[in-house]
Order: sequence, then C-alpha cells, then structure tokens
Amino acid sequence: MDQANPFETPRTFALHRAEYLVAFAASTALIVAHFGDIRWWVWIALFLYIDVIGYLPGAIAFKRSGGRPISKVYYVLYNVMHSMITQGAVVALWCVTIGPEWALLAIPWHLSGDRGLFGNFMKSFALPYEPVAQKGYLRLLDDLRLAHPKPVAHTFDPEPVGHIPSAAPRPVQSAATPVTAAAADGTQSAEAAERPVSPAAR
Repeated sequence: MDQANPFETPRTFALHRAEYLVAFAASTALIVAHFGDIRWWVWIALFLYIDVIGYLPGAIAFKRSGGRPISKVYYVLYNVMHSMITQGAVVALWCVTIGPEWALLAIPWHLSGDRGLFGNFMKSFALPYEPVAQKGYLRLLDDLRLAHPKPVAHTFDPEPVGHIPSAAPRPVQSAATPVTAAAADGTQSAEAAERPVSPAAR
C-alpha cells in the first residue's frame, strides 16, 4: 500500500483492478468502433501468443505436479510476457517495422483483462504458480481486522508456499546453563583446553 508496506488489502486490490477495468473498457470500445478495420487473424495471433508462451507451459507443469513447486523458468516466462514494458516494446517494434494497425489492440485488451477481470498480476517466486491463499497473509488481515478474500477453488490442494521450505526452528540454549555437547560426554572443548589453569586449581 506504500513504500514501507508493499502489499495490498482486498479493498486496495479491488481498486487496483478497477483501474485496469477502465483500460479494458476503453480497449473494448476501440475494438468495437474499428471492428471493420481490424485484421482479425493478426488480432487473434497477438492475443494468443502471450499465453501460449507465457502462461500455458507453467499451467500445464503446475497441474502435472499436483501442486508441488515447479521451475522458476515458468514464472519468468509469465512475468516477461505479461509485462507492459515487454508488450509496449512489441507494439513499438511492430509500428516501426510493419506499421500501426488496430489489431494491436489485442495486446492492451489481453493485459488489462487479465488484471481487471481476473486479478492476475505478476507471479512471485515465493508463491505457487496458481493462486493459493497464504496463511501468513490471512493472519496479517486478521491483525488488521480485515475480511479474508474470497477463496479460490482447485481440483487439488497445492502447497501454501511453493518454493520456500519451512526451516526447522533452532533450539535456543539458555544462558544460565551453557552446557555443550563436549561437556556432556566428559570431554573438554578446544577453547577450554587452551585456557590457563592456576596451580591451585590443579
């Protein structure tokens, strides 16, 4: 929501999506207004190639894995292909080499639809490829006294966190009882062996 808290609540996420819904509506209006001027085979190709390269490989791998972690290459493919920067460069290159045309509206229509209609933004390496509610995020909402988002249904139960295994907690040794493993079996540590001992203590 800000620089110190780079996350979104369900309400701010809905507002963020609303901005893309406006862009989606504007793209739709332009498509309808110039329906007869669009080369539709180009429009369809530009619309599909984003997901053919950027989404479908990861979706297939995720389904085959049964919810287990998949390669981060799929995340990179998705993020690159669904980037406004990448697709803006594609549109610019197309205009320079082929020329501007209304079929290029397929690209903003696709990206704004993904974000506005479906709420799909960039994919984080720390999360499963498909949307899965994270317990940590739900606890954060509880701390903020906010309602949980609508759950997402899956045909299987993916791991809540897709790439970061939970580390076993390290035992905390009390300062009052600094017993080492070496001392427990009757042997001295190297540090204790090098410590000078007074004649009276021998």
